[in-house]
Amino acid sequence: MEEKIYGLLGRKLGHSWSVPIHKALGCNGYRLIELEPDELAPFLAKKNIGGLNVTIPYKRDVMACCDVIDEGAQSIGSVNTLVRKPDGKLYGYNTDINGFLYMAARAGISFDGKKVVVLGSGGASLTAQAAARQRGAREVVVVSRTGSNNYGNLERHDDTDILVNATPVGMWPDLGSQPIDLKRLPNLEAVLDLIYNPTRTDLLLQAEKMGLRRAGGLSMLVNQAVAAEERFFERSIPESETERILDDLQRDRTNLVLVGMPGCGKTTVGMELSRITRRPFIDLDDEIARLAGKSIPEIFRKHGEPAFRALERKVLAQACDKNGQIIATGGGAVLRKDNRVVMRRTGRVYFIRRDLDQLAVIGRPLSVKGTMKEMYHFRLPLYTEVSDISVDNNELPEETARKIWGDFCKNSGNEYLIRL
Repeated sequence: MEEKIYGLLGRKLGHSWSVPIHKALGCNGYRLIELEPDELAPFLAKKNIGGLNVTIPYKRDVMACCDVIDEGAQSIGSVNTLVRKPDGKLYGYNTDINGFLYMAARAGISFDGKKVVVLGSGGASLTAQAAARQRGAREVVVVSRTGSNNYGNLERHDDTDILVNATPVGMWPDLGSQPIDLKRLPNLEAVLDLIYNPTRTDLLLQAEKMGLRRAGGLSMLVNQAVAAEERFFERSIPESETERILDDLQRDRTNLVLVGMPGCGKTTVGMELSRITRRPFIDLDDEIARLAGKSIPEIFRKHGEPAFRALERKVLAQACDKNGQIIATGGGAVLRKDNRVVMRRTGRVYFIRRDLDQLAVIGRPLSVKGTMKEMYHFRLPLYTEVSDISVDNNELPEETARKIWGDFCKNSGNEYLIRL
């Protein structure tokens, strides 16, 4: 008998986190299946398909290959879960709606009586529209690039209460972009971004800065996977599994980023964190010196601060593009706004504080310009802005590291949790 096929079906899947989620649910053979459009129908004709999830751009295309489509998926007009049952027929379901509603409820976002604008018109958009209507939205508007409601006339919807991003804009690897400026919607209360990689898109970072309720797509991804597994194997899975896997995934993949004044102990604390967690440790200044082939003071002396900052920006972006690392930044890395955004997209950021008279200045080119006090007061608002939490480091670095790791384990997976 042929081995049954389980996996995620899509066109480009380099961004996907689905394999570890399904393996955590016990489906060890789950894999990524990248197909071009002309390969889709022949693949779905295979008799040894066990269960598949479907993502961009095939959530509507697979419907033509289904023998039976669940009533809920039929009404939505989108299928994201396929199961070959013992009768030999291919069944289509939509478990995205389960995940979407879970994501919204987890963040305390209610659609009842609200005006909802959904960006994008693909399969994910259809799910968001159906979910919002199901939960009592007074109006649901779809905004696309070419429709009657488009990005050029968004002002006609300035009474929007909830915004849903169902486009891939801002998704890895095309970071640094967002579909709209949230300031264009003055009455906005909440933002739901279906993207899960990075965990904090630029859209969500702006929502956070504006004090809006918000949620990223990771909780949706995990919950819909749980619902899909139930259909794959006709078994019931406790709801608590969603939170368990979500916490583990967030904790394992979120970077731990240390910021603070030169000489505050970021490197020492970072190395101790690496020792107790066995996570890779990156000292940004060491990486810069290695890449440049010269010391930091020498870079400043020969090429000036602008050249150093450009190199720092490049190395920081490369470090933050990976997952599950401990990153000690240079004291001035927070000076650039784009650096602050990069840190927060994929990391939980800790401001390492130490009394000014305890800061080391030897070998630190900017630390000897003016007084340390002047530098501290200039940079303090930037450290505060970028950090999720500040930690005192006037004690042993081992104690500081333990405090940081305790906070990280407790909070890295629960940023958007309001209630269940």
